[in-house]
Amino acid sequence: MDIPTNTAAPKKIRYQAIDALRGFDMFWILGASSLVHGLRPISDAGWLNAIADQLEHVPWSGFHFYDLIFPLFVFLVGASSVFSLTKIVEIEGKSAAYIRLFRRAALLYLIGLFYYGGVSRDGDPEMFRFVGVLQRIAFCYLVGGLLFLNLRLRGMIVACAILLLGYWAMMAFIPVPGFGAGNFEEGKNLANYLDTHYLPGFKWDGDWDPEGLLSNLSAVGSGILGIFAGMILMNTNLTPARRIYTFLALSAGCLLAGWLWGFQFPINKKLWTSSFVLFAAGWSYLLVALFYTVIDVLKFSRWAQPFVWIGMNSITIYMLTNIIDFQGLVRRVIHQPMLTAMGDWGPLVISVLSLSLSVGICYLLYKKKIFLRV
Repeated sequence: MDIPTNTAAPKKIRYQAIDALRGFDMFWILGASSLVHGLRPISDAGWLNAIADQLEHVPWSGFHFYDLIFPLFVFLVGASSVFSLTKIVEIEGKSAAYIRLFRRAALLYLIGLFYYGGVSRDGDPEMFRFVGVLQRIAFCYLVGGLLFLNLRLRGMIVACAILLLGYWAMMAFIPVPGFGAGNFEEGKNLANYLDTHYLPGFKWDGDWDPEGLLSNLSAVGSGILGIFAGMILMNTNLTPARRIYTFLALSAGCLLAGWLWGFQFPINKKLWTSSFVLFAAGWSYLLVALFYTVIDVLKFSRWAQPFVWIGMNSITIYMLTNIIDFQGLVRRVIHQPMLTAMGDWGPLVISVLSLSLSVGICYLLYKKKIFLRV
């Protein structure tokens, strides 16, 4: 299937679907999953338990809905970068785009260091976490942006293929001392080995990190696949129907390719395997198609406004969740006797109020037109 490469677009073009989908993604990070878990004490419905299971990460290999949250955000960073970088190039030139690219990546990385506490963890410099969610986003944004500014579509497809195949080849054929080559079990694979021996500072999973060194290669692939989505949206030669069909075709292709590859290279978020990249991208393309169709084509968008509020200040509210314990704040206001009186309804009430508080902050920022951008 061919993705048209004409990405010329009006300078002020903005698809609300991207902001809403980014907000939808952040909605779960803010605590939407706690709503479902809060319902479990008051209902033993089988479907509710099934949904609750999907709102937990898979311990190792496999895929739940909650495993889509992070790669979807990286995917959307790639899609959004097409709009921002194209606009800068058109108005200020490519040099300005490079400056923006490096500056934003550096700031995101530094914010990531702050988010994880810097050297405040026990006052020990060895507890400094050099990798993490925001650090990975920064790296994917930087590399994906450089590729977008310097390669045509075919070159970007080749780059994405090299990253995914190269990561797979290293994981499959480079032997790990004591375990050999092609072992994808926890602690026995090349990515974990490199983290153990060469990644300094604090590591999330003890001796290794889910956002570790080697898996950054495949993570860039998630961003590149998102860039393709942005290019499709910006292509003025495409009708809305053609965009939707293209998204659906890419979704089906990525889901099938990821699923098949998973038999040899397991779908695994903590290793960010190449099969995981494709499988997550398949669901991401499907969500883009759905949100674009409903919000930007059918103009049925009022339901998505809370997601837009969140999506327009996603990094800000993400940082606030680290600074402010919304559930703890609500618990202090309600007090324990009231919670006890609520019985099994208590956890649900706490979840609703804390989530409402965080979404309310996003609404106030949006209403006051305060958009804190990196």
